Amino acid sequence: MEIKGKKIYFLGDSITEGCGVTPDTVYHAVVARKTGCISVNYGVGGSCLANEVTEVEKQDSFAARIDEMGNDPDMIVVFGGVNDYGHGSAPIGTPDDRTPDSFYGACHYIITTLLEKYPLKPIVFMTPTHYQAELLPGVTSGRPFIDYVRIIREVCGNYGIPICDLYKNSGIAPILESQRELYIPDGVHPNALGHEIIASRFMGFVRTL
Repeated sequence: MEIKGKKIYFLGDSITEGCGVTPDTVYHAVVARKTGCISVNYGVGGSCLANEVTEVEKQDSFAARIDEMGNDPDMIVVFGGVNDYGHGSAPIGTPDDRTPDSFYGACHYIITTLLEKYPLKPIVFMTPTHYQAELLPGVTSGRPFIDYVRIIREVCGNYGIPICDLYKNSGIAPILESQRELYIPDGVHPNALGHEIIASRFMGFVRTL
């Protein structure tokens, strides 16, 4: 797919918002500079795909923010899941869930809501990369991080939503100290070099669409 001149909405968390990097080095800014697309940043630090317990947290969820997004994208990219695993208060849920109050349900809800709002526009997901704390049990579910990645893959598959699988293909392995220092110094948020890699993987992925 050619994305030069296309407006792309990036719905995400602190990584998309640009935590720890300058606005011109966050991955979607790199993509825009190298391809000529127009990136629109819908990243909110700390936000989860699923609704959380308090009303303030619910307002920040990916699911709740779709209504606030514009009406003129040429593509929508959804990139998250780390916070649902790391500190989210919503349960992981079951494959039958369809409300945004569980992780399973939020994945279904986000996809179906985006498909309804933007019926003629391509929607893609990016899985999280590996990160340092992924071997710990999820704060709410007690499940490993890979389960959240698998749910994203599973639910996207139900709707034919393409996935840029950064967990599988980013080449970033922050479980190793040398890799962490190189790409993700705090174990969660990529530095400028890490964002360059994410941008490169995304651009390669888009060319296959």
